[in-house]
Amino acid sequence: MDRIRYGVVGAGWISQIAFMPGVDMTGNSTMTAIVSGDADKARRLAEFYGIGHVYPYAQYDEMLAGDIVDAVYVALPNSMHADYAIRAARAGKHVLVEKPLAVSEEECTAMIAAAREAGVFLMTAYRLHNEPCTVEVLERIRAGAIGEPRMFASVFSFQAAPDNHRLKPAHWGGPLQDIGVYCLNAARHVFAAEPIEAVAMKSHGEDPRFAEVEEMVAASLRFPGGRLAQFCAGFGAATLDTYRIAGTEGEIAVETAYEFQTPTLMRLSRGGEVVEHLFPRTDQFAGQTGYFSDCILKGEAPEADGEEGLADVRALIAIENAARTGLPQPVHSPPRPRHPTPDMVRRFPPTDRRLML
Repeated sequence: MDRIRYGVVGAGWISQIAFMPGVDMTGNSTMTAIVSGDADKARRLAEFYGIGHVYPYAQYDEMLAGDIVDAVYVALPNSMHADYAIRAARAGKHVLVEKPLAVSEEECTAMIAAAREAGVFLMTAYRLHNEPCTVEVLERIRAGAIGEPRMFASVFSFQAAPDNHRLKPAHWGGPLQDIGVYCLNAARHVFAAEPIEAVAMKSHGEDPRFAEVEEMVAASLRFPGGRLAQFCAGFGAATLDTYRIAGTEGEIAVETAYEFQTPTLMRLSRGGEVVEHLFPRTDQFAGQTGYFSDCILKGEAPEADGEEGLADVRALIAIENAARTGLPQPVHSPPRPRHPTPDMVRRFPPTDRRLML
């Protein structure tokens, strides 16, 4: 086997704009099935990408029972992640799940257990762990380029469309879960540690889009060694995604830090000297898929495994509880044994070949 066969579970926006266009670029991955609730849309996508099998959700288990896919990419609303991931794992299929991994610690642990018992890999879709600038920032920090990192600050915002399912609490929607998780994940790897305490505040504003979920969340996290991280994530402000890391001897700033359709700028300042490096845009979803397929083909567990997703979910829940109660909340996660490294980076040129329906 030289190519991993993927079933795309959920043919919505992220699958159409990002995952599906990138798969065939990897050289080690291909798509052989689509599972969708919209038969016409799935058929048109299948014709465009040359995918041989289309299934409604009711026939998901039928697909899993056949020799059609080796792995699934789960891009469903958050509340559906655990169910579809566990069924795939029990059928002996590897699982790549969009973040956040699930809606509770219990669901995450059930997914991890199902994958472990079946002997398959479960990976949380943290595409930035395979992206050149993200890993370069971590390498500079490890090399002491800014001394010891002490403070992390980030903003991530965009204007959410009124019909976006992320505005529905039934699916654990909201800016914290959808985009705040990027800020949280970046801080955890910058400090190479897990947060131990969270405080937070949320705001609904007056926009009717945010009657059910908050417009924005601001969170502060305490890390071991007295280090602090702060971020603000929102669905009602202009597009902005950036973070800054202040160390004992310098700072690193990253612009367009989390978005996947633009180049990324890293600026390192130390002792009055400023060095900038513009990283060309790469296809981050091709990189993520190519990495996961490499792991499957080599029999090596991915770094962004189920426990990585669980660590973020624990912190997200603590932040949510802190915002709800107005009280600091403890976070309990063991240290991670692995962090993104240069051997995980995958570079693929961006493609414009996609079908948006």
